[in-house]
Formats: sequence, structure tokens, C-alpha cells
Amino acid sequence: MEYLFWRNLGIVAAVAIFAWKARGRLGCSQLFDRTHTKWDIRKAVPLERRMVYDNGLGQTPLMGWSGWNFYECTINEKIVYGNMDALVRLDLPSYGYNYVIVDDCWSAYKRDKEGNLRSDKKTFPSGMKALADYAHERGMKFGLYSDAGRMTCKCHRAASEGHEFRDARTFASWGIDYLKYDNCFHKKNRPSHARYPVMSEALNKSGRPIFYAMCEWGEDHPAVWAGKYANSWRTSLDVKDRWPRIELLADDNNLWASYAGPGGWNDPDMLQVGNGRMSLAEYRSHFSIWSIMKAPLIIGCELRTITKEHLEIYKNTEIIAVNQDSLGIQGRKVSRIGQSEVITSCLTLTKLCVTTQVWAGPLSGDRIVMAAWNRGWKRALITINWYDIGLEPSVTASVRDLWKHEDWTQRQKDGFEVEIDSHDCGVYILSNISMVELYFNSGR
Repeated sequence: MEYLFWRNLGIVAAVAIFAWKARGRLGCSQLFDRTHTKWDIRKAVPLERRMVYDNGLGQTPLMGWSGWNFYECTINEKIVYGNMDALVRLDLPSYGYNYVIVDDCWSAYKRDKEGNLRSDKKTFPSGMKALADYAHERGMKFGLYSDAGRMTCKCHRAASEGHEFRDARTFASWGIDYLKYDNCFHKKNRPSHARYPVMSEALNKSGRPIFYAMCEWGEDHPAVWAGKYANSWRTSLDVKDRWPRIELLADDNNLWASYAGPGGWNDPDMLQVGNGRMSLAEYRSHFSIWSIMKAPLIIGCELRTITKEHLEIYKNTEIIAVNQDSLGIQGRKVSRIGQSEVITSCLTLTKLCVTTQVWAGPLSGDRIVMAAWNRGWKRALITINWYDIGLEPSVTASVRDLWKHEDWTQRQKDGFEVEIDSHDCGVYILSNISMVELYFNSGR
């Protein structure tokens, strides 16, 4: 691992030196690249999923709240009760955020005498059924965490490998509606595709519909095979409240777009909006791209102290509607001007040249959502050519800005230009499209 680190660092340094020396001789279009390919929208139909254990859940991406991003293992039942009350007070369930999820560190270190999971009596003395009942009484659903190994990831609590059917029955008896299933401390001779289907079968034989969220970190490319067993699957590393990690997870999740659809979704991890280490522009981008990618929208901040500005992002009904659109087709990156993501993940070179992207996806009602994402350090004029989102030049369309909540007064033909601040993202819906022929791109 140390050798690979220094080798990759040397490669990145060499690229950076070349870019710096070449800046006077090469324009951005020569030094960096523009990428786009075509995706025929006539073939862009909802994925027909054949689940081995179909629980009927996840027809649209899940929405809810989890305390993990903010609290990690300092979570306790007082915090959970308080945030459930805040969800109701802020009217967030009416926007779709109706799952309350307790992540790692809720369970005791050891099982009870009968071999059942139990809650930690110091931090969750009321037990998990009481929390689930509290959520249900307020019209919400309740979720828990376990692990497909012998211990949970962070605090090494009791986990579910080898106890799947017993634990699924326990979860059902408590009224659990969602299970996040992590990937630590498992037997090395049992790969993910051998361990995760066992819990899927157990949940579906528990007698209760339970949303099954695989947290396998994308190690064994779960998008390829998990659609038969789960309602969502992680495609990447854990999210962090840091701009480079948001970029990286978006790029990783984009690779698997064709595998998502009603019943099963690619999951780039929870939302960080409101945790304070990124700007409002960066949080808007985070929420916008996750929504276009049809990712689960799980609030990851402390709701009792959330600011008005952060709450407004979570409550943007027009962006939420994109995420929850009935067509259920994940939006994709369709064009890019700037450096490759290989460089981006190691060293940001955007001070040399602007890095902009266009993301797009089909929506119900013959509409298109598109995003102009400025990943560079300076305000940028982003030109949206119809070709970049797959439209013929002769096509005209009405445009609505989903962050400003404004319809443009004139129909657009052959594209348009928008100015986007550094690290911000504009999101637009094209409608009333006069189509001669319509394509989408699938560029990375």
C-alpha cells in the first residue's frame, strides 16, 4: 500500500508539473479535455427488475434522517427522540423524509442468553421497539443498522453473520422498517455476493416488509448483482463533509447508472448538508447531484439546530420531485470540460483551467432535467449546447430554474448559457420539447 501511495503521488506530481509548465503554450482545450458520448433516450426506459426476494419497497429512492454523519457512536435515544420531534416540527415527513434511522452503536456488545440482539442499556434503555413505536405513532418509519460480519464497524458491537434469520425475526418483532447492512469483520472466505443474499432471504421470511440497504462500499461491484436482493447498495467509500469527497462519490456512482431503477438504487451514501464544513454552494451541488442520480436522500445533520439556509436546501420540493420522479431513471454525467477524475481525486488542478460538467436525465411527462455543475475555483459561464444533452439543434424547449423557482420567458433553441458560481450547481427542467429526434449522452 505504501509503494502504491508514493507511486501514485509521483504520477500526480509529474502531471501537475507538466500542466504548470504548459500553461503558457497550451489552452485549456488542449491541456484538458471535453468528453461526451450518446445515449438514445428511446431506449431509456425504467429498468425491469427481477428480484429473488421482492418486498415491494423502494419504488422511488428512500428519504429520511440518520444521525451517523453528525454523531457517529455518540448517538443515544435522547438524540433520536429529539430529532424525531424535530422532523415533525419542521414538517419534513410531508416532504418525503419519513424514515428515521439509527446507525452503528445502538446494540450491546454481546447477545442475550437466548442469542438475540439487544440494545445497549446505557444509551438506549427504552429499547428499539419503543423507538419504532414512537416513529410509527407520528406517521414515520424506523430503521436500524447491523453488519454482515461478526462485529459492527465502529464500536465492534454484536453483528449478524451466522444469525441472519434470528436477527431478521427480532427486527420484525420490534417493528423495524429498514436495515442498513454493513461489511466489517466478516469471514474472509465468504465474499459479499455470498453473505448479503442470506440476510435478504431472512428479511423476506420475517413476515414484515423491511427496506434492505446494502452497505458493501462498492467493493465487489454490487450494482451488477445486488438488484436481485436489495433495495439499495452503496457504490463507494463513506461520504465526508468535504468537497473533494463529494466529487469523488458522484463520479463513482455515475459509473453504475444503468443498474438503478424502481426497487433498487445506487447509493453514494448519506447527505452532509448542514454539517458546516462546506459552503452553501457546495451543499446545493451535493443535494442537486444526489437528487439527479436518484440516490437515497437521507438527511445527515442535527435537525434541532439546523439553520434556515440548510433547511431550505432540504425542502426544495422541485429538486425532490426530480429525485422521486416516477420514471425512475438515474441521471448521468453527459459532458465534461476539464481534467479527468483520476487527477481530480488526487490533486485539484482547477486553478489552471475551469472544470465544468453537464448532468442530465429523462423525467416523466417527456421532460428532461439537466444540471450545470461548476467544479472549478472561479465563476464560470457554462454553455449548454443541445448536442451535450442529446437534442437536435432545431429543437426548442421551455426552461425552468429549480433553485430560483422561475420559468424562463423565452423558449430556448440549440442550447443556452448560464453563469454558475464556483462549486455551485444550476438545475433546470426542459419541457414542452419540440422533438425531431432526442438523444442522451452517457459520458463519464
